[in-house]
Amino acid sequence: MKQDKPRIYIPLLPFSALYGMAVWLRNKLFDWDILKSRSFPIPVICVGNITVGGTGKTPHTEYLIKLLKDEFSVCVLSRGYKRKSKGFVLAEKSKSTIEDIGDEPFQMWQKFPDINVAADSDRCNGIDNLIAKAGNRDKKQVIVLDDAYQHRYVKAGMYILLIDYNRPIIHDTLLPAGRLREPASGKSRADIIIVSKCPENLNSEEMDRLRSEISPTAEQEVFFTYMKYGNLYRIFRQGNNDEMKPEDISPDRHILLLTGIASPKAITEKLKQYTGNIESMVFADHHNFSREDMETLRSRFMSMPEGRRMIITTEKDAARLITHPHLSEELKPYIYALPVEVSFLNNETIKFNQKITEYVRKNSRNSSIPESKDADKS
Repeated sequence: MKQDKPRIYIPLLPFSALYGMAVWLRNKLFDWDILKSRSFPIPVICVGNITVGGTGKTPHTEYLIKLLKDEFSVCVLSRGYKRKSKGFVLAEKSKSTIEDIGDEPFQMWQKFPDINVAADSDRCNGIDNLIAKAGNRDKKQVIVLDDAYQHRYVKAGMYILLIDYNRPIIHDTLLPAGRLREPASGKSRADIIIVSKCPENLNSEEMDRLRSEISPTAEQEVFFTYMKYGNLYRIFRQGNNDEMKPEDISPDRHILLLTGIASPKAITEKLKQYTGNIESMVFADHHNFSREDMETLRSRFMSMPEGRRMIITTEKDAARLITHPHLSEELKPYIYALPVEVSFLNNETIKFNQKITEYVRKNSRNSSIPESKDADKS
């Protein structure tokens, strides 16, 4: 199966070389223990990547939440990209907004209101606060760090590195000529490597080829996942017929697809399986929809055939729409979110689940015990 090679901007390669030197020096300062990494006395799982853009961090983080939340007190810590607040913010019922914690953390908190979700650009400070404020005396605590692979001031107990199947890191180069945040050799810090966004019919020969390209160490596990879409649901519940299967979209249906994500290609291709009448409003990842955007959304929707039109968006974008002050009331009954979740290929779901739960159980303690001030150094 063919993979597209990432685009390299040749004139920018000298700047990539300078950037690479800075990244190399920073990593060495941590390796040499000049810059200090802190460990913590509870399980900390880091989910991240070495590529700019979407590799599926949020769906994989949500997978971990679903796996662990019944047995453990799960806390998700993110920097809260593009939030308007500062410092540590713990999501609170009927109070917190996207502006407080960021769009992806808000999405996870809306879906899993029984867990703790927080934002802090200083992950060490965030973990300290979560241990102090969000411990559950009935369950042992585990912290999932969202997008913190390069945040080396924290030494997580387990690192999960995501690599997008469609953007092989071995063919990419460093920013700004390419899309890598750090050299591909940074994968050596991972305990688990997941090749994400794979075709659902990826065969074992292709998996073997990819595993050979990645060249994991003897201690590293490599898994392969694909994105599975769920049922569409109205983001403003009406009470009846709020859900529909994607396959129930009729060929004469007209869809206005609204996205502000890193790569809308997959969701577009999914919907094209059911209808060719798709118009797109595509924005950059984490885009904050403006009043003008909402007016354009209404204008384009109203120009579609009445009775056959609908708006479809992602769950991340839906989180921004739900509280948008300029979204037309007329549109609300027609806006659906298409959820996506992770599935493992090669019948390795049980193997992955066991690896995660065994790590958490082995390293758990009662979350009400105060953290030691003399945290281990890496």
